Amino acid sequence: MNLKQLEAFVSVAEEGSFSKAAKHLFLTQPTVSAHVSSLEQELGVCLFVRNTKEVSLSEDGKKLHGYAKQMIVLQREIETVFDRTRKESSHCIYIAASSVPSQYLLPQILAKFSELYPRERFKIMETDSAKVVEQVINGNADIGFTGTVLEKKYCRYIPFYQDELVIITPNTEKFKNLHEKGGTKRQAEKMWIQDEPLIMREEGSGTRKEAERLLKKMGIHTDALKVVASMENQETIKRSVSRGVGISIISRLAAEDEIGAGEVLCFPLDVEAGKRYINVVYNKNFQLSALAESFLRVVNKVYPKSTP
Repeated sequence: MNLKQLEAFVSVAEEGSFSKAAKHLFLTQPTVSAHVSSLEQELGVCLFVRNTKEVSLSEDGKKLHGYAKQMIVLQREIETVFDRTRKESSHCIYIAASSVPSQYLLPQILAKFSELYPRERFKIMETDSAKVVEQVINGNADIGFTGTVLEKKYCRYIPFYQDELVIITPNTEKFKNLHEKGGTKRQAEKMWIQDEPLIMREEGSGTRKEAERLLKKMGIHTDALKVVASMENQETIKRSVSRGVGISIISRLAAEDEIGAGEVLCFPLDVEAGKRYINVVYNKNFQLSALAESFLRVVNKVYPKSTP
């Protein structure tokens, strides 16, 4: 057996399908299937229980998974220690980031990082907060950026920027009247949200997790909401709101331009209720490389006053 086979096996086990594993590993699905098939033949066992929709580990697969995972993690630790990614004195730092920090905070951090370390390279993987944490836990990313805290072993979160979640609505007479009547200050519980069609971020999004937490705190349960759509792309959400599809709860960072241009109206959730921190996260079980430590120092340099 070899590490490529084990890596394919672990990825299929964790992604739940050969196609998702192939996408994750940047391989073709036949290649992933061939790796797993070769491993099964070599060990003389069936590692997966397959059906039309998904695959799951067999009893033998469960036994192998723990060993295979340890070997892959050890391989990555060896690569880190001996710095095999060195090319002409240049390194590469792998960063996973959810959409809000990726689109609105990382560009300024990367600009400063490039100014201070012009020979270094970076690779950005944009995904939702849940998958960011998975990438950090699995060692696929050196550092992650999330809009929420997911309680996972081995992760250390460092809050570095205070964001605010706000309600955005179409700029119509109905919502203008609500605005003028004190909708931004009165009605702190914002019970009117329950009566409006609501566009939510996708499952796994830090914004969605924080929005659900804040609504619950305000006494509004998600099963009472009229959710008309779940969307991954924030630009699609903002344009849908501006065209009257519904209202949404979104990061003020993401909606600042549209609010300023009058394309949507903004209603704070409350003076403090809508506040949340954007976090940088890393796996405390892995020793951070010198480059990753330098990157964290740059984050602190760019946003020095936001950390609580």
